[in-house]
Amino acid sequence: MLRYLARRLLQGVFVLWAAYTLSFLILFTLPGDAATVAAAGGGDASTVDPKLVEQLRHEYGLDQPLWLQYLHALGKALRGDFGANPQTGQPALHEVTQVLPNTLGLAAAALVLAVVVGFLLAVASTFPRASWLRQALGALPPLGAAVPVFWIGLLLLQWFSFHLRWFPSLGDEGFRSLVLPAVTLAVPTGAYIAQLLSRSLRLTLGRPYIDQVRAKGAGEARVHFAHALRNAVLPTLTMVGVLIGNLLAGTVVTETVFSRTGVGRLVVQAVGDRDLPVVQVVVVFAALVFVVSSLAVDLIYPLIDRRIVLGRAAAIA
Repeated sequence: MLRYLARRLLQGVFVLWAAYTLSFLILFTLPGDAATVAAAGGGDASTVDPKLVEQLRHEYGLDQPLWLQYLHALGKALRGDFGANPQTGQPALHEVTQVLPNTLGLAAAALVLAVVVGFLLAVASTFPRASWLRQALGALPPLGAAVPVFWIGLLLLQWFSFHLRWFPSLGDEGFRSLVLPAVTLAVPTGAYIAQLLSRSLRLTLGRPYIDQVRAKGAGEARVHFAHALRNAVLPTLTMVGVLIGNLLAGTVVTETVFSRTGVGRLVVQAVGDRDLPVVQVVVVFAALVFVVSSLAVDLIYPLIDRRIVLGRAAAIA
């Protein structure tokens, strides 16, 4: 157990390092210059004083070789200093933590909604005796996964905000402003969960031990919830761990459509302003979420199926 946890922690550290390094290299190749952006101060970059740009480039260390810039930035990041916004001078970590609660609240609401709807839809698509009804319900998850997120958001805005006026169209004040963004984000996530769980559930329901359970007189509800669902849920649990990271990525579109303050909109603005420290904080945070959620999923496996021993969970998934 301890050896397994130690190995996973080392893997997590490697993932964080790789995410930071790749983001550093990718952002370095982007066109533009952070010193020029800082000198412009949000104004016209073509009118800035070249001497000021050179001075700022020297202060930021941008005139040094790439490998030296990387080692310097990595050393500061290990101490929790990812640098400052070139325009505002605010620490990047502070800017991200200010808007992080809004994004985490949205992602958590969307995840809960997606898991509930995904599980209900998967069970509903395998429960009815009528084949046409099973096929109709089974067609919903692929449809939900194929529809673009921004289109779902615009459709919900048009109907529930502008036409019915049930929910506010913009902003992030209160529970009512959270409903439509959460539904928008939950639709594709819930569709993936339903798609995988329904397929796994159909395979499980076709196994011989399920026939024996039915032969003993068990009803379909008992077959589903007491015998099949526990074995069918393991691959879906793995998918949920991955989808948690994807939810954070999905907030970029959702927060933009609904004009919500959050990490997604902050990243879009940071890329445009070449605010590399903020982008790197978000990339490392997303990698950290993926590492923690994957480890949590592995630790939950033995609680669902006692035959699973830690260290072999990945093979079963």
